[in-house]
Amino acid sequence: MQFGLVPEDTLNKINFSLPKEPAFNDFTTMSDKEQNAKVYTGCNMWGQKEWVGKIYPAATKEKDFLTHYSKQYNSVELNATHYKIYHPSVLKSWSEKVQNNNFIFCTKMFKGITHDGSLLNKQILTTQFLNSVVALEQNLGPIFIQLSDSFSPKRKDELFYYLNTLPKEFQFFVEVRHADWFMQTTIQTELFSFLKNNNIGAIITDTAGKRACAHMHLTIPKTFIRFVGNSLHPTDYTRIDILGRTHKKMVR
Repeated sequence: MQFGLVPEDTLNKINFSLPKEPAFNDFTTMSDKEQNAKVYTGCNMWGQKEWVGKIYPAATKEKDFLTHYSKQYNSVELNATHYKIYHPSVLKSWSEKVQNNNFIFCTKMFKGITHDGSLLNKQILTTQFLNSVVALEQNLGPIFIQLSDSFSPKRKDELFYYLNTLPKEFQFFVEVRHADWFMQTTIQTELFSFLKNNNIGAIITDTAGKRACAHMHLTIPKTFIRFVGNSLHPTDYTRIDILGRTHKKMVR
């Protein structure tokens, strides 16, 4: 089921405006290098057969989809790694198909870690996952930890403990979805402060039915925005324009 999905006849009734940039986002000490922003854009897959003749050249074979995808976009949300820990050779083969030195794979953490039971005692699975995705080498982008809709602040200590066990050489982003992370000011501040102090990003998710997830907080001088559309409904175009204008202002 698509996260934040709402009936089409309610889309025109939703307020898609975004909150103001919070004072929390204070990056006045950013270096010149950090201030020269680089933008990555992509989809959550490359294996769309209907793109042949549109995004991909006519008669493109499926084995060549990724190569042609990397000519059009410079990133992809790698959902495949959410459902399976692949042998490193598979990820290496994907990296070799990319014909863009600046291309990055944003790997989603394996659901056996994030969605199955407690986050505690997941060190072995986490190591297996990381040993797999490092095969992407120079094409490895941020790793994002997507938590389930039911993962509430009641499990805050469990989350913070797990995040503290992660190796510092990787760039992690966290996506929380339960409304209580955003509706309770104390909890929200504690979450974003913890992420900031540990150099972990906070994913901003713009989806119709869960507006609180478009929170605008930047815990590091980078942002990871996930835009969930509604099958090219007219409101999708309005939302993407608002999102683009707003975050352009946020880029230093």
